[in-house]
Amino acid sequence: MLTDGAVRMLVLFHFHLLGFSPIELATIFLLYEFMGVITNLYAGYIAARLGLNFTLYAGLGFQIIALSALALYSEALQSSAGLASFSLAYVVISQGLSGIAKDLTKMSAKSAVKWLAPDSDGTLFRWVAFLTGSKNAVKGSGFLLGAALLTFIGFTSALWSLVALLLVVLLLLVFIMPSGLTTKNKSAKLKQVFSVNSHINWLSGARLFLFGARDVWFVVGIPIFFYSILSDGSLSQNRTAFFQIGFFMSFWIILYGATQAITPKLLNSASRSRYSIIRITKMAVLFLAVILAVLTAVTAANLLSDRALFYVIVIGLFGFGFVFAINSSLHSYLILAFSDAERVTMDVGFYYMSNAAGRLLGTFLSGVSYQFGGLPACLACATILCLFSWLLIFPLANLQKQG
Repeated sequence: MLTDGAVRMLVLFHFHLLGFSPIELATIFLLYEFMGVITNLYAGYIAARLGLNFTLYAGLGFQIIALSALALYSEALQSSAGLASFSLAYVVISQGLSGIAKDLTKMSAKSAVKWLAPDSDGTLFRWVAFLTGSKNAVKGSGFLLGAALLTFIGFTSALWSLVALLLVVLLLLVFIMPSGLTTKNKSAKLKQVFSVNSHINWLSGARLFLFGARDVWFVVGIPIFFYSILSDGSLSQNRTAFFQIGFFMSFWIILYGATQAITPKLLNSASRSRYSIIRITKMAVLFLAVILAVLTAVTAANLLSDRALFYVIVIGLFGFGFVFAINSSLHSYLILAFSDAERVTMDVGFYYMSNAAGRLLGTFLSGVSYQFGGLPACLACATILCLFSWLLIFPLANLQKQG
């Protein structure tokens, strides 16, 4: 997760400085998100057949290959201008490998919790919240790390540094990881990756639109908009802007993760039923839509100075992040609560496939909406996606009430 966040910042700003348009920047991450969809769909089946240790090691291995390939190409590009025309395609492919890596690793960690934590007295909720919060705190630190590496040692050296870090982590895990985190199920069928549990299907649909609503402004819109305000294009201004934007995105993700970790305590989860938790998710996502609608109106009105607008957006998005974190944490608990232990890897994989599909949708809309309508269009799209997520919680609540 640390290297995933760092690479996101490295690639985004490096290729923005090379003159890539918002749509081209979004395109870089489209295969990344698409491969996340495919990986999540089938990783659960692979884990059921081969075990979680295998998928965890494979995820780290794919990330090492992806970053090495990108670093080697960057070195070749510096010595041969003729390769420039292939930059976009090559980077897209390398990001596709990173997408496989990230979701193999994440699915492995999330599924392991179901095996290690009992679902009693809110224990499962607390474990899920802590893992999810810790993961996002580490990823948030990666955003700041990526901005710092790009500023001080440059794109290529930063990539090689991350490769070295991953190699150390992989070697350590090989020696210290317990074997057999899950019981291998050789009879698992490929068709079983699609969930037949209606609770999981409705929850997955809500998750898709929830994460689409985040990434439609997070991937391209906000970083490029903030860069346009904070930098005049000079080297010194670029360095300052990279740090400020990297700090914002890092701090946003870290606070998001911290909020996820304390959500069980905030909501007194041990005393709440699943139906009560579903009702909270419904209220939370509607509140998210309201926050985004207000920010859309403020940015579209264009009545504030750039600096004033910057601070208003920062405050608004931190408020969004707090509520979003609570909602996301509740989702992460519900998916494990609704999953059967026998097919947990496939249920979690299907759910995170929907999560990745939402990020794919958000990434695409981020580039397109910013290209043609700027930040107000990004925020308006996010508002609509939140409302779709809200609507899909109603059938889930009805199912749980009837059950």
